[in-house]
Amino acid sequence: MITKIILILALVLTIFIPFVAFLLGEKKKGRLKTTLAINIVCFFATLIIADIMLFGGGVHAEEVADAAAASANGMKYLAAALSTGMSTIGAGIAVASSASAALGALSEDSSVMGKALIFVALAEGIALYGLLISFIILG
Repeated sequence: MITKIILILALVLTIFIPFVAFLLGEKKKGRLKTTLAINIVCFFATLIIADIMLFGGGVHAEEVADAAAASANGMKYLAAALSTGMSTIGAGIAVASSASAALGALSEDSSVMGKALIFVALAEGIALYGLLISFIILG
């Protein structure tokens, strides 16, 4: 327990010590890059040491089987999240381009409103397809 507290404190200090040194240091060109490099090196070094200390130890067959089941369940949630997220990003890009084109067409001729709305709705359908795939993955 005390090891976890020390490692968490070390991680927090690797963020704050370079920042304080940056604020209190002399005004030199390139100081920000140096401070950032020191911050990154200290943070990841502490993170690696924390991983070695916290997750090192013996492994038993029961734990491996439980971890494999949890990993498969986690991958299912990750796949559902990715299918929803990526389809929503794609739908946003498609709606942005089709809606702006539809508005441009409407400004020239108001009789194309029905066709323009269909193109925007088709772009929105991409997000719905991704959500449907997420429900299929989770179900």
